[in-house]
Amino acid sequence: MTDGTNILIPRFPSSGSQAGNVYASLRAGILSGVFLPGRKMKVVELAKQLEVSPGAVREALSRLVPEGLVLFREQRGFSVAPVSVEDLDDLTQLRCDMTELAVRRSLANGGAEWEASVLAAAHHLRRTPKSLADGTHNPEWTERHNRFHETVTSACNSQHLLTILGQLQRQSERYRALSAHIVTSRDVDAEHQALVDAALDRDADQLVRLTNEHFRKTALIIRGAFSTVEDSGTSSGSRPETSVSLIKS
Repeated sequence: MTDGTNILIPRFPSSGSQAGNVYASLRAGILSGVFLPGRKMKVVELAKQLEVSPGAVREALSRLVPEGLVLFREQRGFSVAPVSVEDLDDLTQLRCDMTELAVRRSLANGGAEWEASVLAAAHHLRRTPKSLADGTHNPEWTERHNRFHETVTSACNSQHLLTILGQLQRQSERYRALSAHIVTSRDVDAEHQALVDAALDRDADQLVRLTNEHFRKTALIIRGAFSTVEDSGTSSGSRPETSVSLIKS
């Protein structure tokens, strides 16, 4: 893994504070896999590349620490949080547990407006291609995918629960990005449609079961990505610079 600064950091139109813009860029870079797990986040180098003050970078990185995306250690500075199979399993189970609670509350509380929002979110997701013309992943698909799952649980009437789900979703998205190269025959559109059908039928047990299966299938694919990395590192004697750094707990 390299600590070089010649990487393409996501940029966003200037809005709000300098630190806020840096935060959005670094966060997007971590979630998309531009900054790999374990990478040192050198404040001065990042400030130079982003053409901002070191203070703005330091503030942005500090904001990412409580989100679990960045670690800070005295005398060692900031680094991207590591990933592991054990953490993935824990994350997936907790996401299933919290989503079940939110789903059941949404089905109990959601009315016709909620149903319409679920249908709209599913429609927008279905109409958005997963890949761009050059074959790379389409970030708009990721945004709409996240929006779909957020909409299904949006009627739970608990902002605290939605905040927790948002944090779990962001952690899950980081893992998913690291497995983007894995090709599968999975029909994700069909899985999403099944979730919509269960939601509109107000079948809480079915919706919970399908949602859990949906999340666990993704985790299984990510496990496959981990195995690929481990095999490549073993066969070559060293890990390629673009590989995932696995931290066993």
